[in-house]
Amino acid sequence: MNRQFWIRWTPAIIWMAVIFYSSSRTGSSMNKLLPFFQKFIPSMQSFDWGHFIAYFILALTYLWALDDGRPSWKIKAAVIGLCVLYGATDEFHQLFVDGRQSDWKDIRNDGIGAAIAMLLISIKPVYRQYAKLPHSKKC
Repeated sequence: MNRQFWIRWTPAIIWMAVIFYSSSRTGSSMNKLLPFFQKFIPSMQSFDWGHFIAYFILALTYLWALDDGRPSWKIKAAVIGLCVLYGATDEFHQLFVDGRQSDWKDIRNDGIGAAIAMLLISIKPVYRQYAKLPHSKKC
């Protein structure tokens, strides 16, 4: 593997490690994270904002790793698919962590976070900022 591969994939690998580490934490320590969303948006009590945010970021790192210019809908769909797949492995991992449980709703929230990230990147002003990132395969 060449240097370019590692430059482009390192952020995604690091973020996947962060997600894996977070999934290794016990349920009681995780319940302390992000409670402010549920306080300010009571109707979203069952929505796991932690998964949403984590996979929103993961989607952006995957996009940067896979894209070499203007992201096509196929690349965006692949990014969402990869996020959902990694989310499923994350839920499997949580089966073996005390105080944690696997929940299909978390995978749903992972997919929603990834999809919103891809929709956001499709908005012209946001895309212009994204396009300023170094996308050359010749780094």
